[in-house]
Amino acid sequence: MLERLARFLLRRRLLVLAATLAVVAVAGVFGGGAVAKLKTGGFDDPNAESTRAAAVLRDTFHAGAPNVVLLVTAKQGTVDSPAAAAGGRALTARLARERGLAQVGSYWTLGSPALRSRDARQALVLGRVTVDEQAQDDRIAALAAAYSGEGAATRVQVGGQLMFNHDVGRQVQRDLAKAEGISVPITLLLLVVVFASAVAGALPLAVGGFAIVGTLLVLRVLAGVTDVSIYSLNLTTALGLSLAIDYSLFIVSRYREELRPGRAPGDALVATMRTAGKTVLFSAATVAVSLTALLVFPLYFLRSFCYAGIAVVALAATGAVVVLPALLALIGPRVNRLRLPIGRRRPAAAPGAPGEVGGNGAWHRIAVTVMRRPLPVALTVIALLVLLGAPFLHVRFGLPDERVQPTSAPSRQVSDAIRRGFASDDAAALSVVTTGAEGPAGHAADIDRYAGDLSALAGVARVDALTGTYTGGRRVTGPGPASGRFAAPTATWLSVVPSVDANSPEGEAVVHRVRDLPAPFAVKVTGPSAQLVDTKAALFGRLPAAAAIIAAVTFVVLFLFTGSVVIPAKALVLNLLSLTAVYGAMVWIFQEGHLAGFLGFTATGTIDTSMPVLLFCIAFGLSMDYEEFLL
Repeated sequence: MLERLARFLLRRRLLVLAATLAVVAVAGVFGGGAVAKLKTGGFDDPNAESTRAAAVLRDTFHAGAPNVVLLVTAKQGTVDSPAAAAGGRALTARLARERGLAQVGSYWTLGSPALRSRDARQALVLGRVTVDEQAQDDRIAALAAAYSGEGAATRVQVGGQLMFNHDVGRQVQRDLAKAEGISVPITLLLLVVVFASAVAGALPLAVGGFAIVGTLLVLRVLAGVTDVSIYSLNLTTALGLSLAIDYSLFIVSRYREELRPGRAPGDALVATMRTAGKTVLFSAATVAVSLTALLVFPLYFLRSFCYAGIAVVALAATGAVVVLPALLALIGPRVNRLRLPIGRRRPAAAPGAPGEVGGNGAWHRIAVTVMRRPLPVALTVIALLVLLGAPFLHVRFGLPDERVQPTSAPSRQVSDAIRRGFASDDAAALSVVTTGAEGPAGHAADIDRYAGDLSALAGVARVDALTGTYTGGRRVTGPGPASGRFAAPTATWLSVVPSVDANSPEGEAVVHRVRDLPAPFAVKVTGPSAQLVDTKAALFGRLPAAAAIIAAVTFVVLFLFTGSVVIPAKALVLNLLSLTAVYGAMVWIFQEGHLAGFLGFTATGTIDTSMPVLLFCIAFGLSMDYEEFLL
C-alpha cells in the first residue's frame, strides 16, 4: 500500500501539494476562530452528586455558588467608615441592577462579619452571573471593565470563578504565542544543524504547521457539537509540532540515506515509504490509541485532549506520509541543498576495525558499551527511574485555583487577599440541598437541629439556613431578610461555609463529614470541595479501565508491528518505569515547589487531579512511539 502511495505521489506531486495549500488556507481562515469557541471548564463529572445538587440549586432556587467577587478596599480607615459604607451600599445596589446577575449581596447589605477582613479594611460583594456558559466570558469582561478601579473612598477589584476562567483563557493565548515564538526558531535552528542542510531542516516544520492548523479547524468543528476545553490548544501546539518533527525526521533521514549510495530519487522515495513510512503509521496508531483511553473519563476537560490529540496525531502522520513525500518528490536530490559546514557524516569504519563493529561515533560507542554490560546497565537505569519516581509517593491531589495564574492577574490578586485576610471564603461554601418532595413548611425544627449539627462539625465556620445563622453548634441569629433565598415550595438548602481551604485535604474531610452526618431529609452536597471529592472518585475509579485499554491495544499494535510477544511485554514494563520518573518529577517540581522561582509559578501543595491521568496517556503513547522507532 505504501509503495503504491509513493508512486502515486511521484506522479501527482503538484496536485497533492496544491490540495494541501488549499486545505491549509481553509483551515487557517475557519480554524482561527476556534479559540473563541472553546471553554475553560470541564473539570466536573456530570453524573456526580455535586453536579446533580448544583442542578437542583440552579433550577429550583435559581441559586448557586457565587461566581463573581468584588473586593472593596477602603482608602482611609475601615470599610465601616461613613464614606466607605455608603460607597459599598451604592456599589451593591448598582451590581444588583446589572442584567444577568442574581444573589447579589455584600458585607454592608447582609451584615455578615465573614464578608469583612480581619483588619476591617476590606469587604466583599458577591454575585452570580446567570447567563449561558458561552456568554459568561463576555459578561465578566464587561463587569470587570465597569467596576474595577478607584472610587472616592474605595478601590474595587473583580475576582471570582468567572474572572479566573477569563484570566486563564487570556493567559493561554498569550502563552501559546510566546511558546511558539520561542520554540519554532530554536527548533528550526536545531533541525538545520541536525541535517546540516537548510532545505532538509525546514521540511519537518512545514509538516508541523500543517498538523497544527488542521487541528484548529477540527477543534472549531467539534466545539460546534460538543464541549471542548481551551487547554486542548496547548496539546495541539506541543504534540503537533513534536510528532510532526519526529515523523518527518524519520522520513527525511531515511530518504537521504537511500539517496546516498546513488539511488534514483523515485526509488529512494519508494524504499523510504516501505520502511520508515510503515513505522510512522504504526507509531501514530499507538499514540492515538493511548489518547483514546481518555474517552472513558466523564470530564470533558480530558475528553478534549483526546479529540485534539487524535486529530493532531492523524494530521501529523498524514503530513509525514502524504505531504512530505510529495515535497520530497518535488525537490528530489535538492533536499541536501544549502549545506552547512557542520554535522557532516564521517565515513563509517571498516567492519572488524579495532573497537568498532561497522560504525563509529558517540551513539555507536554507547550501544556497544551497553551490549557488553547489559545487566549492570539495566539495573542501574531501573534503580535511577525508581529513585526519581519516589516523590510521587507523597502526592496530594487538588483542583486548579487562582494560584495557577501570575500574581498580576486580577482573579489571583482577589483570591490572595481573601485567603490572607478573611476568616472564611463564602465563595467556597458547600451547599446542602434537599431532594425530597416536601417543602420547608412544618420542618423548621428539623432544619434548625440539622443546621446546628452541621455548624458543630470540624472545619465549618458557619451555616446559613432558612431558620437563621449557626456557629459552633448553636443558632447565633434568627431568620433575616436574606433567609428567603433558602425556601422553595418543594425543597430547601443550607450554606455551609468552611473555615479551611476548600482545595485541600482538610476541605475534602469537611465534605465527608457533611455527607456522613445523619439528616432529617434526603440531601445532596455540592460546592468546590465536593466537586474535588467527586472528581477524584470519577478519575481514579475509571483509571484501571483506561490503563487496561492502553496496555491491551498497544500490546496488539506492537505485536502486529514486530510479530513478537516478548517485545510488547518488555515495552509495557519499561514504559511504566519511565512514567514513575515523570510522576516523581511532577510532584517534586510542581507540588513541592522546587524550581518554582526559576520557572515562575506558585506551588499550591497539590497536583491537579487530572494531570497524572493525562500524562499517563500522553507519555505512555510517546514512549511507545520511540520504542517503535528504535525497533
